[in-house]
Amino acid sequence: MDTPPEDTIPPTPDDRRRAVPLKGRGTATRLAHRFESTAREADLDNTPPPAAGGSHEHDEFAVEGVPVTSVVHEQARSILSRNDSPDIPFMWSINPYRGCEHGCIYCYARPTHSYLNLSPGLDFETRLVAKVNAAELLRKELSRASHEPSPVNIGAATDAYQPIERELRITRGVLEVLAECQHPFTIVTKSSGVERDIDLLALAAQRRQTAVFISITSLDAALSRKLEPRAAAPHRRLQTVRRLSEAGVPVGVNVAPIIPFLNEPEIERIIAAAAEAGARSVHYTIVRLPWEVNPLFQEWLGHHVPERAGRIMARIRDMRGGADYRAEFGTRMKGQGIWADLIRQRVNAARQRAGVTGLGPVLDGGAFVPFAAPVRHRSVGGAEGQTELF
Repeated sequence: MDTPPEDTIPPTPDDRRRAVPLKGRGTATRLAHRFESTAREADLDNTPPPAAGGSHEHDEFAVEGVPVTSVVHEQARSILSRNDSPDIPFMWSINPYRGCEHGCIYCYARPTHSYLNLSPGLDFETRLVAKVNAAELLRKELSRASHEPSPVNIGAATDAYQPIERELRITRGVLEVLAECQHPFTIVTKSSGVERDIDLLALAAQRRQTAVFISITSLDAALSRKLEPRAAAPHRRLQTVRRLSEAGVPVGVNVAPIIPFLNEPEIERIIAAAAEAGARSVHYTIVRLPWEVNPLFQEWLGHHVPERAGRIMARIRDMRGGADYRAEFGTRMKGQGIWADLIRQRVNAARQRAGVTGLGPVLDGGAFVPFAAPVRHRSVGGAEGQTELF
C-alpha cells in the first residue's frame, strides 16, 4: 500500500470540520477547551457547505461574518505574578489583559482562556478581559515591605499594547506607577503602540531601568498577516526598533517563535535587519504547542500551507523528543536534538556577524523608592478616639 509523502496531510472526514478562515483572525474555530465535559459537533451530513464568499453558520466550525471584539472590564484581585521557572529571566510579570486581539495562531497563552470557561480558539482573540484597576493594584503591591525590586516584565503572556490599549491606556497607567517609584521593568511586544510611551521609556532608560523587546516572527508581510493577523507589519516593527533605539532605549529583538520550514529560513535575515535597525540583542524560541494550541496550529497549517504541514510537524517532533510538545524546563523554549542544535548554531553565527549579543541589559533596582503603605484604622473596644494599626 502506497503511503502519502511526509509533507502532505492525507484528507480525512475531519478535514470537512475545519472552520473557514476569517480575514483578520488567527482562527475561526471555537475549539472546546480542555475542562469542558461536553462538546457540540455540526451535523455535516445535513448541512450544505457555505457558498463561496457567502456567510457561514455560527458554530464551532464556521462563523457568520467577521466577529467583533468584545471587552469585559475586570476589577482584578492582584496584578503582580511571581515567576519560578528557570527558563524565564525575570521574577515578576504583569499582564494588563486576558486574551489578545493580535490573534497569533501559535500563541502559547491561548490555553489560559480555558480558565475563563472560554475557547482558546476564536474567543481568545475576540473576547478580551481588561484589568482596569491594574495601576491601582500595582501601587498597592509595590508598597509591601516584602517586595523585591527585581525587573517586572510587562506582556509576558498577552500583548500589553494590543489594539484596545489605545483606548483603555491600562499599560500607560502601569508605566506611570513604575516611573514614579523608579522600579525597573521590561516590555515584550509586537506592536508599534509602544512608541506612544517613549517619553516614559526614555526617562527610565536614562536610569538604566528599562529594556524593550520587539518580537519579529517574519519579514514576509503576507506570512505575517496569516500568522499574527492584527499585529504590526514587519517593516513597522523594525521602524519601532529604530525609534526606540534613537530615543536611547535599549531594545532587543525576539525571533520568536521559530517554526521549521515556515519562518525558520529567515533567521539570518531577521537578525541582520534587527541589528541594522538598532537592536542591541537578539533572542529566540522554538514554537511551543501546549494543550489547545496544538490542534489549532495544525488546523492553521492545513488551511494555509497544506503542502508543508507534514514536514513542519515532523521537524517539530524531531525537536520535541518525538512528541508534538514537551514542557520540561531547560528544553521547552529551545527544543532538543540535532535540529535544535543547528538552529542555535545559526542564531549564534548570525548574531556574531551582526554584532549583537544574546543578553539583555542589566537593569538597576537600587533606586527603587517604595510607596508608603496605606495606614488604616479601626476602633478598639468601642472607645471613641482609640485606634490601632493593622
